[in-house]
Amino acid sequence: MIEKLRECFDEMVVYKDLKKSNFFSALSLPSFLRDWLLKQFEDDEGNFDIEEVSDFIHQYLPKKDEWISIKNRIIVENERVKFLTKISVDINIKTQEISFALPDFGLTNKETIIEPDVWYECKDELVKGKEIWGVVELGYRLPDEDLKLPGRIKLTSFTDFCPYSIDLDYFKDARAEFTTKEWVDVILGAIDYNADGYADEHQKLTMLTRMLPFVEKRINLIELAPKGTGKSYLFGRVSKYGWLSSGGVMSRAKMFYDISKRAPGLVCGNDFIALDEVQTISFTDIDEMRAAMKGYMESGVFTVGNYEGTADSGIVLLGNISKDNMDEYKSMFTELPNAFHESALIDRFHGFIKGWDIPRMHDDLKISGWALNSEYFCTILHLLREDASYRAIVDQLIEVPDHADTRDTEAVKRITTAYLKLLFPHVRSVNDVDIREFQLYCLRPAAKMRQIIKKQLGILDIEFKGKDIPAFSVRKINNED
Repeated sequence: MIEKLRECFDEMVVYKDLKKSNFFSALSLPSFLRDWLLKQFEDDEGNFDIEEVSDFIHQYLPKKDEWISIKNRIIVENERVKFLTKISVDINIKTQEISFALPDFGLTNKETIIEPDVWYECKDELVKGKEIWGVVELGYRLPDEDLKLPGRIKLTSFTDFCPYSIDLDYFKDARAEFTTKEWVDVILGAIDYNADGYADEHQKLTMLTRMLPFVEKRINLIELAPKGTGKSYLFGRVSKYGWLSSGGVMSRAKMFYDISKRAPGLVCGNDFIALDEVQTISFTDIDEMRAAMKGYMESGVFTVGNYEGTADSGIVLLGNISKDNMDEYKSMFTELPNAFHESALIDRFHGFIKGWDIPRMHDDLKISGWALNSEYFCTILHLLREDASYRAIVDQLIEVPDHADTRDTEAVKRITTAYLKLLFPHVRSVNDVDIREFQLYCLRPAAKMRQIIKKQLGILDIEFKGKDIPAFSVRKINNED
């Protein structure tokens, strides 16, 4: 299969060796950044010059505590400094002034400027999202007392982090060269896992369930799992399009919209918000957060004061669970904070991931070999979120019983669509779908994930007791031309 992978995806395949204790492990780089470096410096055999990579990292990936030194070079020594980081831009409505922020270094819009000639040269890349990864070059605009202009750090150039173009149709067509079992292994390699380290296909597929919010808009999931199964790693280190929040305080302003700053929150511009160590998260105002989350998770719309916003981010709760409570027929959600002990809120989560079916991380689960570049693969998943054709196929295929609960139907269809995109991106119409595989890999697991939510609702609230999800089935489609 490795030969097929390299033949189909060519330069988007890199050699990853996470079992070795090499210098990458000490850098704590996210997967997408590590694989980007590998793509730049590896030869055809997967070898790279450690000194060359080290020099690049030293020059272009400064640590946060080097920021004072960087400011000295820019402001005092009047140098132009170039490095790789996240950048966000803002356009002032009153003055038309364009500024930028570097969130990793605490540089705010009030201290910066993008002058018109630079903006017109770089704007197509800079407006792609809320925060963009790329190589920035910074200089300094001196203060002008006559014009009453303060000194500002200015952007002098910007190069997109993803300099290559991605052909989504090619990716879809290439998937058709692999069997489903092979493709499952390809995905695991893309997210840094060794498929041979899993005991069976069920473990593999449960692991991949975590990726559903990467590929489908506004999927809301709950996962409870033992410690050490890799929840934080996958949601926080693999994709640059999501946000992992670990413990601490979460407010409506941070999550949705900050009235005082007039700034959209985390749900805007991220594919998913994963609340890790959810047992340790506290909310500034529980009732306020509940109301905001219920409204947003239902419709994708949130209202804060006079501001109404829309977003596509999924909400994922990640928590640890004791061994005694690893049972879908028991009250598992007592493990969640009090904020989530409300049936109306829980009902808006589409599915549950049984994290105890995922093995605890061990060396044999770490990739050591050729695999898809994580940065490339996660960008593909990000782009697939915009493709509505898969939902149209799901709508055609799934037979919904009479009087089916609307939330159950939407949850199952949304999860099924995500599975279809993840596992069968090559299908273009219902005629391309293998009905047996669709049932086995898409519809059946989606229904099971929703059924667990429904069982827990019955334990939490007597109104839901004894209510199962509808018996969804696959509609017979005439495949004749």
